[in-house]
Amino acid sequence: MKLYGLIGFPLAHSFSQKYFEEKFRRENITDCEYRNFPIESLDKLSEALSENQNLVGLNVTIPHKEKVIPFLSELDETAREIGAVNCIKIEGDKLKGFNTDAYGFEMSIKPFLENKYERALILGTGGASKAVAYVLKKWNISFHYATRNPSGSNQLSYQDLSKDNIKHFQLIVNTTPLGTYPDIETFPDLPYEGLSSVHFLYDLVYNPAESIFLKKGKEQGAHTMNGLKMLELQAERAWQIWNNKP
Repeated sequence: MKLYGLIGFPLAHSFSQKYFEEKFRRENITDCEYRNFPIESLDKLSEALSENQNLVGLNVTIPHKEKVIPFLSELDETAREIGAVNCIKIEGDKLKGFNTDAYGFEMSIKPFLENKYERALILGTGGASKAVAYVLKKWNISFHYATRNPSGSNQLSYQDLSKDNIKHFQLIVNTTPLGTYPDIETFPDLPYEGLSSVHFLYDLVYNPAESIFLKKGKEQGAHTMNGLKMLELQAERAWQIWNNKP
């Protein structure tokens, strides 16, 4: 029995286990199991691996996408460039890291990108934000980060954002967990009154289907999209990697 799993913390409301269990049933895959490994510290990773010798693949979520890299034997080119990993292929003692977030984000947003958006604002600076930035660079879309503690020339604090200057960021991508169930009343602190129909708000949050972030954008006429399609695409890409499928 091949075992796949998810490492991160907390995992009570994670997407992956349910998705893969349904995939196994739908596609009549009988020799596979998917399990959550709620690991708060990566010091526990080797323990999980040694206790589950049939593990062949792992997904990685908050807060380990960047911190897991030193524990890996190798990175693929995309994961190395991004600097974050959300998929691990296990072959014996060899752990190879991949980033399928970038693929999921790009393929889900691609139909909306064609020559429409020149500047973007990425909310958050964690591992998922790096995958988003990778895709925006690929599409020649300039971007800034919005963060509580800016530390670079392309980072803004939320207090720096105004009704006037947010107009210049036509694409706004939320990579923070704000608004995720069960804390659905939280949302990024933006001047939403500056948004209009020229804006596109993309939220990596998928539960609830419409976060307050998206709701507030829609009220101003903005186009919106949640992260469910991205998650499905990155999960399928991980499955291809684990099973050597093109």
